[in-house]
Amino acid sequence: MKEKYITITGMKHYYGLTPFKIGKKVKCEKEPKNPFDSEAIRVTLKHIGTVGYVANSPYTGATGTMSAGRIYEKVGKKFKAEVMFITSSKVICRVIPEEEEDV
Repeated sequence: MKEKYITITGMKHYYGLTPFKIGKKVKCEKEPKNPFDSEAIRVTLKHIGTVGYVANSPYTGATGTMSAGRIYEKVGKKFKAEVMFITSSKVICRVIPEEEEDV
């Protein structure tokens, strides 16, 4: 299976880049009733809560990553991702396949 990557954005509305570290796992959850974007995917960290959203625009997503709209039907209601890269404004994560989540 080809690996899938996503970009987390919107961190400035929460805790900034501070809670993110390479290798850290994040929880992603679809928000179909989000009033701004019906394909919104919220990103949370244990003990902190919401830390951002999966980018859903060519302006906010890093090159080579999938937007929330492109990945929406390829993942379940909830899924996990692992932080791979951190830039000054983006966090790039690898989507963890379900079979790897329990390992």
